[in-house]
Amino acid sequence: MTKTNFKNVITLKKALEHAEQGKYAIGSFSPRYTEMIPAILRAGEKTQSPLIVQISQKELERYGITPFEFGEKFYQSIQEESITVPTVLHLDHTKDFQVIKDAIEAGFTSVMIDASEHPFEKNIEISKEAADYAHSHSVSVEAELGKIGTTDFIETDNDEELYTNPDEALQFVNATKIDALAVSVGTAHGVYKVKAPTVDIERLKAIRALTPVHLVLHGGSGVPAELIQEAMKLPNGGVSKVNIATDLELSLLGALGREERMSNQECKALPEDEKRKGQNAVEETVIDKIKNFLTSEQHAKDFN
Repeated sequence: MTKTNFKNVITLKKALEHAEQGKYAIGSFSPRYTEMIPAILRAGEKTQSPLIVQISQKELERYGITPFEFGEKFYQSIQEESITVPTVLHLDHTKDFQVIKDAIEAGFTSVMIDASEHPFEKNIEISKEAADYAHSHSVSVEAELGKIGTTDFIETDNDEELYTNPDEALQFVNATKIDALAVSVGTAHGVYKVKAPTVDIERLKAIRALTPVHLVLHGGSGVPAELIQEAMKLPNGGVSKVNIATDLELSLLGALGREERMSNQECKALPEDEKRKGQNAVEETVIDKIKNFLTSEQHAKDFN
C-alpha cells in the first residue's frame, strides 16, 4: 500500500492551510504504539475532523518501531477502518537524515527536521537540506527554531528551553522554505511536574506578524484548552497544529492499570480485551482533544 492509493491522506501543508483559514488547530497525535493508531483514526472519523498521526525518531527507537512498520500499520488502519477524513502521516522530531528518507519511502506525507540544538546558521543549513529533499518527493517539512523544553526526554534529548526570536523566525523561514515552524513559547514535552504550562501570546503575535508560515505548538499535553484556543485565534492566524503524545500514553496505561511504558511488541502481545480497553481510552482522549482544538463547524468538509 502506498499513499497514492489514499486520496484523503494529505500533506501537512495542505492540512494547515485549511486549519489556518478556519481559525482552528489540527491535533497531531502520537500513539507511540502501532496498535493505538486505529484508535486515533476512529476518533477523527467519529468527529468528522481532520487529524495528524505522528511519531518521533526517539519514540521509534524507544518503543522499538521502524518507520516502515509504523507506515504500514497506518495505511492498513486507514483501509480497515474505512477512514474518510483528511489525515496526515507525520514524522515528528528527527535529527537523522536517513530516518527522514526512510519515513518518506514508507509513505509519510510530512517530516520534521529538528536541528534546533545547532547554532542559527547551521540550523538553517540542515533544515534547508531536509526541506529540499522532502519537497522533491512532494512531502511537507516542519522545522524548529528556539528550543522546546522536555520533562520526559522522549521526543528530545535535553530539557533546555530557549524562546523563539521573531526576527530570526523571519530569516529562518525565508532561507529554508519550510512549510511549518515549531516555536518555543512556553510549553514543554511530557508531564508538567513543577512549572505550569504557559503560552507567550505576544511572542506568537510577533512571529505571526513577520512570517506567514504555519505555526506549531509542541508539548500540548496538559495545556489548558483556553490557552490553546487563545493561541489559535490570533488575527492573522495563530497556531495551526498542536502536538499531543503524553496524554495518550497516560490514558492507555491508566486503562490497563499500568504505570511503566511498554515496548511496541509488548503492546501488540496484549490480550485482545486489554488491547480494546486501551484503544477505547485513547480514542476518548483524542475525541476530547479534538473538541478543544476545532473551533469552527467546517471540520473535514472544509477540504471538499
